[in-house]
This record gives sequence, C-alpha cells and structure tokens, in this order.
Amino acid sequence: MKFLLDEDLPPAIAQIASARGLAVESVHEIDRRGESDEAQLAFAAASGCTLLTRNRDDFIRLSVDFYHASRPHLGVLIVPHTLSNRHPERVVEALRRWAEKRPEGEASLRYLVDFLGG
Repeated sequence: MKFLLDEDLPPAIAQIASARGLAVESVHEIDRRGESDEAQLAFAAASGCTLLTRNRDDFIRLSVDFYHASRPHLGVLIVPHTLSNRHPERVVEALRRWAEKRPEGEASLRYLVDFLGG
C-alpha cells in the first residue's frame, strides 16, 4: 500500500513513515505543490497511491465526482485536526495502524473515503 501526502501535511510525515517502512511520499518532495485538488487525486490514482489530506470537504466532493465520472482512485484518507502537524510521529503511528487493518487489494480502496483515527 502506497500513500501520497497532500501539501497541507508536513513532509516530515513522509520522512518518518518511510523510515518506519511505510511507502509514503509527499507532494513537497516531488514538486507538486500548487496543483489543484483534482490533479492531486488523479496523480495519486495514476501512481497507485491513497491520498492523505486534511482537506475533508473538497476531497469528499471530488471522490463523489470521480465516482460519477467513472474515474477510479485508490482512496482518500482524511487526517483530522486531532492529529496535529506539530506531532508528525502521531500521524505516522495512526497511519501505520490504519494500514495494518486494510487488506492489500486495490479493489478494497477504490473510491474509499476514510478518516485516520487519533
């Protein structure tokens, strides 16, 4: 399972996660800052990644739009504000727990919108 961090999350999350064996990349690291939300979700889908973001409302709407347009994506994982950007290690730990509970198959992630627990 691979993850792409939206630009509203600090790249330190990707660095810590990678050091702990999770496949996480940040849009900051791959020079995709400033892209539209739709472009980020499409890029994540094309890259085989689940997108992590704090931008709940826009990505829930986009997920529905993608579904109606038959544009599959591999899920959007919303990071709540209870997991502060000041403590990236807590976000990584919550992501690790979330990933451990999910089956590996991409079909189970298609169009998924879920919330990362704190």
